[in-house]
Amino acid sequence: MPKSRIRKKADFTPPPAKQSTNIKLTNRSWVAPVMLALFLIGLAWIVVFYVTEGDLPISALDNWNIVVGFGFIAGGFGVSTQWK
Repeated sequence: MPKSRIRKKADFTPPPAKQSTNIKLTNRSWVAPVMLALFLIGLAWIVVFYVTEGDLPISALDNWNIVVGFGFIAGGFGVSTQWK
């Protein structure tokens, strides 16, 4: 039986290096303070509502004060998506 030919494999050539592109980073130093401020305002709003038994911060809103507090907290999470 004849001997089969051995195929020579091509030498490995690494792919060409990618050229780096400049990424323009904007100044986002405002994000962390605003995010933390919204978290703390929301938390304080809810704590004040419970401690004053509904008399503060706005007594006309009754239990909707909890929604307002969580709205501030949700706003903090919304701002946190801008953090890099």
